Amino acid sequence: MTTLYTMPDTCSLSPNIAVAWLGAPVDVKTIPYGDHKKDAYLAINPKGKVPSLQFDDGTVLTEAAAILEWLGAAHGSGGFGRDTELGRKEAEALSYMTSEVHATYGGHFGPQNFAETDDAVEQVKRKTYETLAGHYRRLDDTLGQSDGDWYLGKRSFADTFLYVLSRWIEQTPLSIDDYPALKQHRAMMEANEGVKTALKRQDMEPIG
Repeated sequence: MTTLYTMPDTCSLSPNIAVAWLGAPVDVKTIPYGDHKKDAYLAINPKGKVPSLQFDDGTVLTEAAAILEWLGAAHGSGGFGRDTELGRKEAEALSYMTSEVHATYGGHFGPQNFAETDDAVEQVKRKTYETLAGHYRRLDDTLGQSDGDWYLGKRSFADTFLYVLSRWIEQTPLSIDDYPALKQHRAMMEANEGVKTALKRQDMEPIG
């Protein structure tokens, strides 16, 4: 069976939720934090990151957006990667969330990778949170202007990654209370049965 490798408190929660929503025949295997750097997992994904999707023939697909695209194509997502307005918007939203917003978190998770002194590390962190505040404002505005409860007006995989980002904000000096549409979306997601299933599989709890 195809296996999705996840780890607690990581963006692998996004495709995990997608698997639950689709009812896709994919086995979700959650590895303990730290095991992603051990030989057994590095043999699956030499990048040492999650998520990874391993197929029956041993081939592996990495990167959350790519895995979401495959899930949609193989098991029917309602639009991703297809010539529909939702599909185009979904691809755009996921590209933004994964390549810009997620990337900005590098300055939070590993500021020492961008600076050599304690003062420089603090500067990196300060600029990171300034940039993240702008990203969250844009996400909140888009969500607030959507026609419905979902990020694009209809449920899409963009909602799975947005949920990850709305959880990560709790690790920063930023407050979800400053982004009311995101706060409401997070609460809605946590009431969703598919999200509950994914959280349990990944040894995670709702934020509430």
